[in-house]
Amino acid sequence: MAASTFSSAQAAREALAARLAHLRQDAGLTGRELSARCGWHPAKTTRIQKARITPSDADIRAWCTACDAEDHAVDLIATARTVDSMYLDWRRLHRTGMRKTQEDFYGLHQQTEVCRSYVSNVVPGFLQTPAYATALMSAITSFQGTPDDVSEAVAARLARGRLLREVNHRFVILIEEWVLHSRVGCEKTMADQLSYLLAVIPLASVSLGVIPMTARRSVWPLEAFTLYDRGRAVVETLTAEINVTRPRELADYFNAFGELARMAVHGDDARALINSARDSLG
Repeated sequence: MAASTFSSAQAAREALAARLAHLRQDAGLTGRELSARCGWHPAKTTRIQKARITPSDADIRAWCTACDAEDHAVDLIATARTVDSMYLDWRRLHRTGMRKTQEDFYGLHQQTEVCRSYVSNVVPGFLQTPAYATALMSAITSFQGTPDDVSEAVAARLARGRLLREVNHRFVILIEEWVLHSRVGCEKTMADQLSYLLAVIPLASVSLGVIPMTARRSVWPLEAFTLYDRGRAVVETLTAEINVTRPRELADYFNAFGELARMAVHGDDARALINSARDSLG
């Protein structure tokens, strides 16, 4: 599963590279001849054709001009931008702060009827309290060395919580039990966060499952991922947001989510684990 998180972006990059290579071949050009026409080193042409890099808009225009195929440029540029959006580096996304990313996620959640979220590291954003979100996002900002707009980003993140009370949205959430014990912020912050999880369990829009640390695993712990309806998965790694849209990969994530759900406990059993974690705070 871990390797597959990168394959959607790589497959799309390889498809783009193949289209560019075909243009060169149709024009009867060697790689060196195309490089000379474009005014760059032949190694760059090789990297583009082997999908090691995604060409810029200017690179694609130069390539199409060299091949006398300017009419292909607009479509190829649009394709390249789609490829580029599949793998998004967090530092790039947060280069002006975290608020914009949180607003984008709010828009995505607004458009989603059924959101399935598996978290193995922290409480999901749409269930976070203000103090928990502030402590977490402050730590992320410090780690990434990006601009500090935490207060604005927290407000944008908490806005997603309003969707929990709208009838046209449903949230199916799976949390690894150790998330309940992982300290984010002070003891009061954690206690309030765990109390909030207990408060949302009765909501009609929410299904909250906790995977016990003692569960016999049919699927190993994975990086956090969210499934938006049936057409998109967003995987969150340490360094990047990865957007998965290929049907084969989406099927794998849905299958994994189903297996993880079978390991989880719900209702009173989930409440007991949350209460136990809260009681352990002292």
